[in-house]
Amino acid sequence: MSDTPVSPTLQPSAQLVRAIGRWSLIALAINSVIGSGIFGLPSLVAGLTGRASPWAVVLAGLSIGVIIACFAEVSSCFDQAGGPYLYARAAFGRFAGIQTGWMLWFTHVVAAAAGTNLFVLYLAEFLPRARQPLPRFLVLTVLIWFLAAVNVVGVAAGARLSNLFTVAKLLPLFAIIALGLVLRPHASVGVAPASVSFSSWSKSILLMFFAYGGFESALLPMSEAKNPKRDAPLALMVSLGVCCLIYTAIQWLVVTALPNPASSARPLADLARLLAGPPGAAFVTVGALISVYGYLGTRILSIPRITLAFAENGDFPRWFAYIHRRFCTPYVSIIVFAAAVWGFALTGQFAWNVTLSAVSRLFYYAIICAAIPILRKQFPGRALFRVPGGFLLPALGVLICLSLFTQVDFKQSLILGATVLLAAGNWLWARKANPE
Repeated sequence: MSDTPVSPTLQPSAQLVRAIGRWSLIALAINSVIGSGIFGLPSLVAGLTGRASPWAVVLAGLSIGVIIACFAEVSSCFDQAGGPYLYARAAFGRFAGIQTGWMLWFTHVVAAAAGTNLFVLYLAEFLPRARQPLPRFLVLTVLIWFLAAVNVVGVAAGARLSNLFTVAKLLPLFAIIALGLVLRPHASVGVAPASVSFSSWSKSILLMFFAYGGFESALLPMSEAKNPKRDAPLALMVSLGVCCLIYTAIQWLVVTALPNPASSARPLADLARLLAGPPGAAFVTVGALISVYGYLGTRILSIPRITLAFAENGDFPRWFAYIHRRFCTPYVSIIVFAAAVWGFALTGQFAWNVTLSAVSRLFYYAIICAAIPILRKQFPGRALFRVPGGFLLPALGVLICLSLFTQVDFKQSLILGATVLLAAGNWLWARKANPE
């Protein structure tokens, strides 16, 4: 395997291939949002807000829409890899950028590992032995390293695989929605309307707010997008619209068709069984397998670009930015990310990921919203997309993140503190090794 070491001062992204087109970027954004949550969250939201839960889905979509609009403007200023890490670094300096990058990278490592284990659980519906130690080891190894190999061979291959998974995961969801619209009048009347407390509304919106998350990972491989400044804002907006439509339609069907949706462990499977019998439930299980694996595929395509960007900017050792001469991919960063996911997947303990994921997302969501006034001053006229209303939406985005911080449970925050300390140590090393 040949490689080319790249110096941060030589703009190494120029060696990468810009192979991700507009539609592939849209597919990547959708695939980054829709994972396993849609197959379980409808029952939780129904338990909190009942028949009104579709409105909670819409309100959460509007809330995250404020954040996405801010990301759309900031992303239209850059065409390099790194996403939130790059944006935070440009606006607030090296320390903020490194903290953001570490939180983003570590959160997605653990989320990808958890998703891989979830795949094994779904697979056990068809192959019960898949959960035994040796078969589980083999399944996890094949799942992760196959995707790593595809992405090392070329970003175009990884993008095509992401496109395939996006179509494959959307088809069963649209099929359930279509069946529900046709057959729902013959099904159960669902839950009865009831009054809902403010606390229940808040919890429902918070759950769905995070269900809309993940879009930011689609902004990481912008060094390999054909026209990132133009296509990134469009991809974000289209993905929000598609996901909001799907989430709202499914939530409505669940609460109007299932007799007791709040008690369902697998609401989509139960809905499909009600509409199409046992084959419908099996169809949803297959859809869940595809959705989870597609989610993992987007992570292996996008998240390694964080460490690539770190190395490009002198914040990591140079070998993280090595580009394969033949395949033109950051193969070292891909292999390191895959190895980390594989290691965490084998251990299978992720109870603390909830706190890490919630805090890290709210942190860099607020950072990017707050970055807009600074970046407008630093790069006047550079953004190809600009949010309307002056600084109203960025300020609202920061307020939304701050209000959601009050809902976070910090009791299991040891790993969060460790991540902050690792990032601080990384910053001290970078200052000494590559002073700016």
